[in-house]
Amino acid sequence: MNYPNRRIFLKGLGGALVAAPFLPSLFEKTAHAAAPGPAKRLIVYFTHYGCVTNQFFPKKLDGDLTEADFMDTNLKALAPYYKKLLLPRGIRTMNEWTANNTGAGKGRGQGNDSHTQITGSYFTCQPVTPNTNSPFDIQNTAAKFNAKPIGRSLDHIIAEQISPKGEPLLLHLSSGRDGAQSAISYSAAETIFNPVRVTQAYTNLTGLFGGGMPMNQDTWSVVKGKAITDLVKNDLDWLRRQKLSSADKLKLAAWMDLLNSLGPVVGSAACGEALAGQLGANKTLGASGGDALTRKVSGSMDMDGADLHMAVAALTAACDANPVIFIKAPNNFTFSGLGVNADHHNQSHRLDNAGMQGSCVSNAVTNLMKIDEYQAQKFANLVKYLDGIPEGSGTTVLDNSIAVWMNEMSDGNAHNLNNTPIIQAGSGGGYFKTGKTIMLDKTSGATAEQMLGRSLSQCYMGNTTMANGVNQGTGTEAKFANEPVNKYFVNWMNALGIKADANGFPAKNGPGSQVTHFGYSDKTEDFTGGKGAVADAKIRSPGPFEALKASA
Repeated sequence: MNYPNRRIFLKGLGGALVAAPFLPSLFEKTAHAAAPGPAKRLIVYFTHYGCVTNQFFPKKLDGDLTEADFMDTNLKALAPYYKKLLLPRGIRTMNEWTANNTGAGKGRGQGNDSHTQITGSYFTCQPVTPNTNSPFDIQNTAAKFNAKPIGRSLDHIIAEQISPKGEPLLLHLSSGRDGAQSAISYSAAETIFNPVRVTQAYTNLTGLFGGGMPMNQDTWSVVKGKAITDLVKNDLDWLRRQKLSSADKLKLAAWMDLLNSLGPVVGSAACGEALAGQLGANKTLGASGGDALTRKVSGSMDMDGADLHMAVAALTAACDANPVIFIKAPNNFTFSGLGVNADHHNQSHRLDNAGMQGSCVSNAVTNLMKIDEYQAQKFANLVKYLDGIPEGSGTTVLDNSIAVWMNEMSDGNAHNLNNTPIIQAGSGGGYFKTGKTIMLDKTSGATAEQMLGRSLSQCYMGNTTMANGVNQGTGTEAKFANEPVNKYFVNWMNALGIKADANGFPAKNGPGSQVTHFGYSDKTEDFTGGKGAVADAKIRSPGPFEALKASA
C-alpha cells in the first residue's frame, strides 16, 4: 500500500494544474492568494489517573512563563522549552463522576463509573450508553464497565478532513488495546478504534521492516527537496513548446512559482532514513528488563519504549504522513522500571486497591510524583524531537504543530475534572500564543494557591491518614476552574482549518470556515442521566477561547 503525502495530490491533478494558468478566474484567485504555509499537525499525549496537582502546576497562574516557573514542579523536564509552551488553566472536561449522583441534573455527570464515562466522553463530549445513576452498582457491568459514547471522538472528526486515509494514527505505549474503561478513540458511536503497533507505524512510513511498502516515488522526491514542478516536467515542457502569448507565459511562470511555494514537506534533509536514525525511530524494543514503557530500546542508552513511540510520532508528523496522532498511556499499569511496584490506579487512590477509601499506603504520593515526572520527561522528549526538525524559514515541525499532554482527570483520588492538567507545546503555525500561562476562568475568583489543588491534603509522603475519594476532599474545589474543554477543542479545529456546517459544528465539506460548536453539551451537569435527561442540554458558550489566540 502506498502512503502518499497529502501535498502530493498536486501530482494527481497533473494536466489540470498545468492548464490552470489559462483559466482566468482561477488564476486571479490564486495569483493574489498567500502561499500555503507548512502543514499543521495535532499530536496528543494522553495519560491516566490525574496528577499530584500541588507539584504539577507552576505557581504562576497567569502571565509570561520563565524557565524558573517549572523548576520546583514535577514538570521541570519541560523548563528548557518554556518559550514554546502554553498552559491553558481553568478548563473542565466533561462528564465528571460523583459519588452522590442522584439523578438527572443532580450530579456533575453520569453515575456509571469513575473512569468509563470520563474516558468515553473525554474527546467526544458526548454521553455514554447504557446509562445508570447508581455510582456503586458494580453488578450493572454493561453500564459500569462497557458503556461507550454515542458519537465519534475528536481525532476522527479532525482526521476525516485532513488525514490522507481519513483516520488518525493511534499509538498505545504498551502496544495493548483498550476496553471501554480506558478507550479514548471512537471511529463511530460505541465503536472503539484500536491502536497501531509502533513497529507497524514505522513500517508504514519506510517499508524497512518488510511488512509494508515505501511511500511512492513522487512523495519521496518532494520530501527530499525536489520541486513539485519537476514532477510534472513533461507536461510543462510540452506547454513551453507551444506558441504562447507573453501574457500566457507570465501566467505560466506565476503558476509555477505558486506550485513551488508549497515546497518540500519539511526541507531537503527530512523524512528519510537519516531523520529516522536521528530520532531513534528505527530502534526496536528490547526483549527484557523493565516494563514495556521504561524498557530500553535496542542500541540506545537514552531511549525507552515510550520514547520510541514519541520518535515514531515525530517522524510521522515530519513526513506529513498523518497530521493527527494520538499517543496513549495504558491504564492499570505498574511502572516497575521506575521502582514503583504498585498499580498506578491503586496508587492514585493512595491505597493498595482501587477502592474509594481506606488507610493510606506508604509512599503512594511519592510514587505518584515519580510517575508525573516520568510522564513529563516523555512529553518533553516528544517536544525535543519535534523542535529538532527544521521546517521552512527559521521554524520547526513543533512550531507548526499543536502538541498537547492531557490527563484523564485532575486529582486521581477525587476523580475531579475541573482544573484539567493541560500542557501544550507549539503554536500550530502561529495560531496560539506561546510562552504563556493563561487563566481562562477568571470569574471564579480562584487564587493561584487555590488552583494548585489539594492533592497533598491526604496521605502526604506516605503517612497513614485515611484516604477518601468519595467526598472529593482532594483536588481543586468544584467551584473553580470550570471553563468548558469544548472551547479549547474548537481552538484546535480552527487552527487546523477544519470546516463546519451551517450551525458551526465540524463537518466534512461543510460551508463554514470556522468551527464554533462541538459536542453534546459544554456543561458537565447536562450529562447526568444520559442524553435527553436534561431538557436544555446544549452548547451554551460557542466559539473558541479568544485569549489563547496569538491574534488576541
